[in-house]
Amino acid sequence: MNLIKTTLIAASLLATLCASAQEAVIRKNLGERLPQLQKIDEIRKGPMPGLFEVRVNDTEIFYTDAEGNFLLQGSLFDTKQRRNLTEERVDKLTAISFDALPFKDAITIVRGNGKRKLAVFEDPNCSYCKRFERDLQKVDNITIHLFLYPILGPDSNEKSKNIWCAKDKAKAWQDWMVREQLPAVASCDIAALTRNVALGQKHKISGTPTLVFADSVRVPGAIGPGEVEKHLATVKN
Repeated sequence: MNLIKTTLIAASLLATLCASAQEAVIRKNLGERLPQLQKIDEIRKGPMPGLFEVRVNDTEIFYTDAEGNFLLQGSLFDTKQRRNLTEERVDKLTAISFDALPFKDAITIVRGNGKRKLAVFEDPNCSYCKRFERDLQKVDNITIHLFLYPILGPDSNEKSKNIWCAKDKAKAWQDWMVREQLPAVASCDIAALTRNVALGQKHKISGTPTLVFADSVRVPGAIGPGEVEKHLATVKN
């Protein structure tokens, strides 16, 4: 038994050493030939034999051979299972854990008993967000964590600043989004807004509104109150 165990350990160590050597070769060749790939986050075996996944900039995926002689960019499909493997991998890398969200950087709005929870990334100049906010008024017994996400231009930054710095942030937000009442000019520390944009970019949030439910399910776009209720109902409390 000891001999078998020793053999298995030796085989495992050898496989690890071979994988490390292979990764070093890929890193060296790609880095020398393609300067933009000098900083590679991760190299791992791809889902197809002989193919290696190269990850850069946190979530950008490329594929290469064992020596880095060829490089592929695009989606890899599993034709048997009809799955977009690249898309699934990127979705996993950009997934947002609801419980890990920095709620201190959000405006919290509570309606009714507040038992149900929802996080939303929104830009104050987004027309779809305004429609969504008006529809969201029909949803009760909910806690909404609103992350101001000013990505539509300088005026979005200015409005977000005035809303974030208002004495009553939630009221300033609702007044503007639901009642078209411009927020008063205000000033304060707006580092939270910078962090929100960085957070959204990290998780590839490219449009607003983007919703994240308490079970970490992510939904892009202005869905109606019925769809919001349906998603909230699926979350186990």
